[in-house]
Amino acid sequence: MAKRKHNFNAGPAALPLPVLESVQRDLIDYRGQGLGVMEMSHRSANYEPIIDGARDAIAALYDLPETHEVLFLQGGASLQFAMVPLNLGPGGAYVNTGVWSTKALGEAKRVGAAHEVWSSAEDGFRHVPQPGDALDVPAGAPYLHYTSNNTIYGTEWHHVPKADVPLVGDLSSDFLSRPVDFAPFDLAYAGAQKNAGPAGVTIVIARKSVSRAYNGPPTTANILRYVTHAAKDSMFNTPNTFGIYVVGLVAEWVQQQGGLAAIEQRNVARADRLYAALEESDRFTPYARPDSRSRMNVTFSTGDADEDKRFVAAAAERDMIGLKGHRSVGGLRASIYNAVPDEAVDALIDFIAGW
Repeated sequence: MAKRKHNFNAGPAALPLPVLESVQRDLIDYRGQGLGVMEMSHRSANYEPIIDGARDAIAALYDLPETHEVLFLQGGASLQFAMVPLNLGPGGAYVNTGVWSTKALGEAKRVGAAHEVWSSAEDGFRHVPQPGDALDVPAGAPYLHYTSNNTIYGTEWHHVPKADVPLVGDLSSDFLSRPVDFAPFDLAYAGAQKNAGPAGVTIVIARKSVSRAYNGPPTTANILRYVTHAAKDSMFNTPNTFGIYVVGLVAEWVQQQGGLAAIEQRNVARADRLYAALEESDRFTPYARPDSRSRMNVTFSTGDADEDKRFVAAAAERDMIGLKGHRSVGGLRASIYNAVPDEAVDALIDFIAGW
């Protein structure tokens, strides 16, 4: 096998090598069935255990309460930006912590009223609310929406916000990276391509009172209603069969690592080492405020765009890819999702120290 790169891409991102090896084995002949996963009918007896297994694996990892269920949809978080207000109603409250929060708020405003109740735009989205910060949520708002991790700016919530209204979370970038109590959530969603699988699958965890009843406008297309997908076990239309299969493998891999508590412990330790290396360097500066720094997406810069480019090029020569910052902010970014091996993080730390 060819030497694998140290992959720091923000998404689509690294997948665990054992998962890729399973995919390779199953691609042509899935466990002696005589056909590959991508060739299976989604309604066949061969495929049913795959989608059920993926759903059950995610539910087990998070110890989901009986009040909630897992759906597999498509369209990424971007489609959820529209589905949330269409299903939960206009007038939602939004915490704006970056590009994706801004996009979600914009889509909600297309449906009806929507309220920005907190924003860190003035400081370049370098921080997220802390537990003591007040969120000015209007009384009677149908939901409060927040983005748990911000890939572009490298910030992350280290607590779940509290509000007297239903809670909705975009958990795309740190899904499966730590334990989460879903009891407070009415709805959460995650594009799989960051930390849970390949691009093309959107994982939704919904309170059944949301996913099993529709109270939105009658003009909303059936495919944009959660109840439509829940009633058909995520097979109202042909699902991303291959992607769901890989998500199930990733969830099983996480369980094999000791579950989400063990994964979180590893993620904290690796992020701490990388941030310490940046702090110790006289050439690099982390972008995010210390109390808001992401464990998944570490953003930093030399302060010189040309030197940042030289760093990216030199890193690529050492098989480290994906370190260029997002075009909207520039600088550098290392996405250290679950599947990025420890040796890749250590190689980057050594490279930073020697720069």
